[in-house]
Amino acid sequence: MDKPGTMVMFHPDCLEHLPGPGHPESPERLHAVMGALWKPEFTALAWREAPLGTREQVLLVHDADYVDTVTAMAPRQGVVLLDGGDTAMSPGSLDAVMRCVGAACAGVDAVLAGEALNVFCATRPCGHHAEPDRAMGFCIFNQVAIAAMHALHAHGLARVAVIDFDVRHGNGTQAAFYDEPRLFFGSSHQSPLYPGTGAAHERGGSGNIVNVPLPPGCGSQAFRNSMAMRLLPALRAFAPELILVSAGFDAHRLDPLAQLALDDEDFGWITREVMAIAADTCAGRIVSVLEGGYSGAGLAGGTTEHVRALMGN
Repeated sequence: MDKPGTMVMFHPDCLEHLPGPGHPESPERLHAVMGALWKPEFTALAWREAPLGTREQVLLVHDADYVDTVTAMAPRQGVVLLDGGDTAMSPGSLDAVMRCVGAACAGVDAVLAGEALNVFCATRPCGHHAEPDRAMGFCIFNQVAIAAMHALHAHGLARVAVIDFDVRHGNGTQAAFYDEPRLFFGSSHQSPLYPGTGAAHERGGSGNIVNVPLPPGCGSQAFRNSMAMRLLPALRAFAPELILVSAGFDAHRLDPLAQLALDDEDFGWITREVMAIAADTCAGRIVSVLEGGYSGAGLAGGTTEHVRALMGN
């Protein structure tokens, strides 16, 4: 049997989330990602169709009343808003977000079954701002948090970590994990910036949260130093049995909606660093989920380096 490698979860339903003209969470984001992966150097990737997630999986993180509200509000035509103005649903959005949930959970199943060493979920919309009881910041359901809970409940794991290098703090993931000592959340993010959470003193109920706020204008060396000194040692000390990644590429210097200055290679570097810890603690098992990124070139370049690293190249 071939040695398990890198798998990509994708479904065209994720292109049918259409929040409206000019909205940053555009299908073009996923086109940029897929364009980067449809190149000759990635022919060794194993592709799998993302299944639809289940209501039971979503309820591992989100309140039933909220899930019912989202389902009831899904429009037959046009666009509806779930929050104050930036999180929208179109007729294709509910299926798209359920593919996101299904991809992340199926990715966990695949790596724990030995079908893949690691998985990249090329899905949208992003999810890490969605809190248990509300939509936020383009995010409807929090697929990475759901996948972490799925690993605990469906597979009986005792320690699962999420590393989030999106430029914005994953407030929804932190909220879901705050009082659950079996879960670790580590985030690097620009501060000040939306949503205003993620201060270094936010540590979780059992010290299971590590936030690394970075000032606007922060570049490669400061990012790498902060991760190497604070987040990565904490991740290693947690000794996870599985690592999930909220892979946002909006800390890229080309991104129009934030002010960090990372290059393509920084995303490869942090991926390799996380992989080294995964190799020592959890047989290399990583599931990565696409989050933000609003420059087509930044998304393509960051994804290329991230997936290249996952493949060991």
